[in-house]
Order: sequence, then C-alpha cells, then structure tokens
Amino acid sequence: MLDYLIINGNIIDGSGGDPNETNIGIKGDKICFIGKNAVSAKNVIDAKGLIVSPGFIDTHTHSEFTLLADSRAEGKISQGVTTEINGNCGLSAAPLYKEALEQREADLKELDIKERWTTLGEYLGILEKRGITINFATLCGHGNIRASVMGYKDKKPESIEMAEMKKLLKEAIQDGAKGLSTGLIYPPGVYSDTEELIELCRSLNPQSTIQNPKFIYTSHIRSEGDKLIESLEEVIRIAKETGIKVHVSHIKTSGKYNWGKIDKAIELMERARDEGIGLTCDRYPYIASSTDLDAILPSWMYEGGRDEEIKRLHDPDIRAELKSILSSRPDDYWKNIHISSVAKDENRWMEGENIFNISQRMGKVIEDAVIDILIDEELRAGAIFFSMNEENLKRFLSLPYTMVGSDSSARSFSGITRNGKPHPRGFGTFPRFLGMYVRDKAIMPLTEAIMKITSLPAMTFGLEKRGLLRQGFFADIVIFNYDKIIDTASFNAPFQKAEGIEYVFVNGALASNEGNYYTGCLSGRVLR
Repeated sequence: MLDYLIINGNIIDGSGGDPNETNIGIKGDKICFIGKNAVSAKNVIDAKGLIVSPGFIDTHTHSEFTLLADSRAEGKISQGVTTEINGNCGLSAAPLYKEALEQREADLKELDIKERWTTLGEYLGILEKRGITINFATLCGHGNIRASVMGYKDKKPESIEMAEMKKLLKEAIQDGAKGLSTGLIYPPGVYSDTEELIELCRSLNPQSTIQNPKFIYTSHIRSEGDKLIESLEEVIRIAKETGIKVHVSHIKTSGKYNWGKIDKAIELMERARDEGIGLTCDRYPYIASSTDLDAILPSWMYEGGRDEEIKRLHDPDIRAELKSILSSRPDDYWKNIHISSVAKDENRWMEGENIFNISQRMGKVIEDAVIDILIDEELRAGAIFFSMNEENLKRFLSLPYTMVGSDSSARSFSGITRNGKPHPRGFGTFPRFLGMYVRDKAIMPLTEAIMKITSLPAMTFGLEKRGLLRQGFFADIVIFNYDKIIDTASFNAPFQKAEGIEYVFVNGALASNEGNYYTGCLSGRVLR
C-alpha cells in the first residue's frame, strides 16, 4: 500500500529527456514506483493536464537565520522549491567566533533568535531539532572564517592565522559543508587576495584535480561591472591552480556601461569549460539586484567592522570625502536604487522609495541623505539596485551551465519574517523563470529548463538521490500547471503567492496542496 499515487501526470523527470505520461508512487520518504501498472495507495492525486517534476533546487539562498526564526519557508514552498543551497557570498551560519559572532548579533536579535552557536555542527543540530519544511544544504562562508580568525582587518593573514582558517574550514567540511563561498565585495572578503583563496581551496582536498574535483568554490566575484572580466579571470585561475569546481554567483553585467562585456564574459567561461574546468553559475530572472545600502561605499569604510564603519560616517572629514565620491554619480543612478528595508519604524516610509525621491522629501542633497540614512539605521538599511539589461539576462539564463538561484532568504507570508519590501525574487523566482522566460519568451524547451533547476544543481552541489524522478530517490516532487505558472510578487508588493503550483512534496510528505500549506509539515532535512 503506497502513501501517495500520482496518476495521469505529464512527467518531466529532470534528466532533460522527453516528457512521459505515467504514474509515480510514494512510500515513506522515497519514490518507490514509476509505471502504469495498477497499484493501491492511501491517497491518489490525479495530475491530468499538469506537469510532474522533481522539486526545484534553489542554488543561491541566504536562509541561515530566517529558517531558525520561521521554519515554514512559505515563500519558497509556494514556488516549488524543496531544497536550498545556503552559505553563499562568504556568509554562512558558522563558524561564528569573536568578531564574526559580534557582527551577526543584530541579525539574530532582530529575528528573536535565542540560540547561539560557534560551529556549523552546532548550528545544524539546532536546525534539525527545530525542524524545517525544506531541505537545507550549505557552503562554508570565507567571511565567517576570516572574521572569526582575523576580524575585519585589511591585511594578509600571517602563517598562524592561515593555519587557523584552514582548521575552521576543515571542521565545517567535516560537519557537512559542501564547499567554500566568498563574497569579495563585502568585508572581510574584500580584503583577501587571490593567493589566500587559492591556499584555502587547495586545503579542501590536496588530491583534487580538474578531472576529479571533490568540492566546490562559489564566489560573489570582486566586480560584476567595471572589472567583471578580471574578476572572472580570478575565479578561473583558482580552478586551474587547485583543481576545485568553481561556481559564479548571480552572474551579471552590472551598470549600463558594462552591458557590452557579456560576449567577453561568456567567451571566458566557455573557454575554461572547454579546457576541462568545472565552471557553472547561477542567476535570478530579474534585472535588479539587492544587498545592503552601504555596499555603495568604498571598501576602506568597512575595516574594523560595523562599529568602526559607523564611527567613520560620523567623522566630518570622512563625510566630506564620501560626499565627494558619491556626488560624482548622476541622478539616474540614485533613482535606480530603492530602499527595501529599514530597522526603525519611523523610517518605514522609505521602504519602496528610491534614493532620489527620499532625499527630496528629506530636504537634503542626495549624498547627505544617504549618509544620514546609514547613520540613523546603524547600517541596517537594505536596498534594491536596478542596473541590469534584459537581453543579457536572457542570454545568461540560456547558458546550459547556468542554474537558477533566488539570492534570497526563506520568508513566510505572516510572522516575524514578513517585514520591509524585500526583492520579489524571494517569492517569484522559479514561477517567473518557467512562466515568463521559458513559456512566454521561449528561451529554451521546458525539459531543459526543468533540468537546470533540478538535476544539474543536484549534481553540481553533490545532493545524493535528489534532482531526478527515479525509483529509490527521495520524493521531492512538484506538480504544476504550465499554462498558469507565473509570479505575482512585485517590488511594491513582494509578499504575494505565485500561481500555478498545485502540489509540493518534500521527502514524501505533502507540504502544499493546491496552494494550502501544511504548516505542521516539517519534513525537510539537513543535507550533510
């Protein structure tokens, strides 16, 4: 007797092969039957006219803390996401020692997270005890390692510091991390050089070769605009010298003057792949990015951590220097930066507004407005940056080695994680990719698109028995209406449920039924 039998569905199994109308049976947490024979089941789902596929794998997420605050992850389940890859951009849940922990305290308090930990193993244990709706895999953040050992200093690591960094990385890998991630525009990653990254990547597995890479190195590269090509060359050099697989996070050409670099960027990546390097990338289907507002500041502002950065903002001489730097940017630049979140209630009116309009309402020149917002919010202001090109987006999404990543945390439609006006990619990435770009813009066949969000990321990040509809594989399954699937979340109203996702199974448990969430369904697992 099966637990569930899905009948009459149009099966796209994640392999890239042709669709097939057949039945799928689930018992426990596994797919135990695929075929057309008559079998008995406690529950039967008639998927006539619907697509049945493996659960979607979000290859770029930041849910370390939001999942502890609210394990429901409705924004992801409602998109058909059953597995996340966390720990991106150099920031992971652990290790958290010394200054690394101090820097995260504000995030933990804002989400009312009472637990504290230092190692990845301790964090994963807390997550497992709490229970989660989706599967959780993670990388180890280079920023965590460096800040735990060296703080936020702009310096090269001494030999004893490098040894300690390697030790922390090794412990994280033993605890279940899938590899190393960097965020090379953020502190403290911005202070590292290529040689430091090569040494760390080489320490993951000294026997690793390009022909047999064991772990993965993912990177928010040093520049996604003015120095895009040089930044890609650095990633490729790291792969060549260490034998590690490399993955470029949210690949883009940022800034109008850099849109023309796409040909050179793709040429570089494809030449590396032709040479045998395991290079992949991810992208979200939007032309706006999102990060902290202080990312617009020069890197020397970050040294020493949050408190030192705030002190510099208060310094009259430094303020004058910053105003000189920021004043060189035209009005259109500021009109394309929107505040997405603030910490203080009295500043909520800024959420969703662009910097130009905010400065007008404040009665200040733009440079003063920006600096004052950062001071008043103690750097806890998030922003959305409209800086990309639609045609380039379609080209990047169409690359056979590009996966889809939301670059967002798991939030829910109510509760503590519903705050601000975050980027709508946290609620619409996968339905937007399948509905707008695959169905409506026809950038690729549906079978290829499904492979890019299922088996390709499972293979890239080493997720065993996931990403394909196969007997004996874990029953992470999405059933959706291809004619109706689309995102509804917008920049002004991001907390909106996508359309067309009918059923979502996570490890054999029904997490969503016709858009109704089983809030007590905590069948997700930590994938060590």
